[in-house]
Amino acid sequence: MVIKNVSLDIVCGITSVLPENTMPEIAFAGKSNVGKSSLINGLMNRKALARTSAQPGKTQTINFYNVNDALYLVDLPGYGYAKVSVAVKEQWGKMIERYLHQSKVLKAVFLLIDIRHEPSANDKAMYDWILHNGFQPIIIATKLDKLKKSQVSRHIKMIKQGLQVVEGTPVVPFSAQTKQGRDEIWELIELFMTMEREE
Repeated sequence: MVIKNVSLDIVCGITSVLPENTMPEIAFAGKSNVGKSSLINGLMNRKALARTSAQPGKTQTINFYNVNDALYLVDLPGYGYAKVSVAVKEQWGKMIERYLHQSKVLKAVFLLIDIRHEPSANDKAMYDWILHNGFQPIIIATKLDKLKKSQVSRHIKMIKQGLQVVEGTPVVPFSAQTKQGRDEIWELIELFMTMEREE
């Protein structure tokens, strides 16, 4: 994918009406500090389009990034570490569920997991929840540069076992520092777009 132009087109809060987009949407879910904004910036070759923060839980809205007027990359609110009330977390959950149910153009959901650690209970719950909503999430194992090369395959196996992933589910190691994994992720996104065109 050659990135010609990108922009943050739509921001949906808890009370917002979800947009009825016609371009394909690819969504990204993950724990609050898993590197979602860094991934989106890396995919779009931008340094600060998606705001990164040392403080987890910054993404409190559903953000729709328009790429080349061809598709939307959709950044879903992070879960887990955000210092917000249980009531607000529940509202975020309902907002994400509403999006998964209502979007007519959502083609795939990528779930980001920190490659260094076993998936948490929240990660497993999110994986199962995405499956329950009719999508088979593709796993992106973030923070690849924090591991030695010799550790990678063992940690990928740990993620697969921890999530109990559906057999054949892709797990793509990704580093925001080196951009390793970027091309593979774009290939998967383009595959989903191609499949849509053939239907």
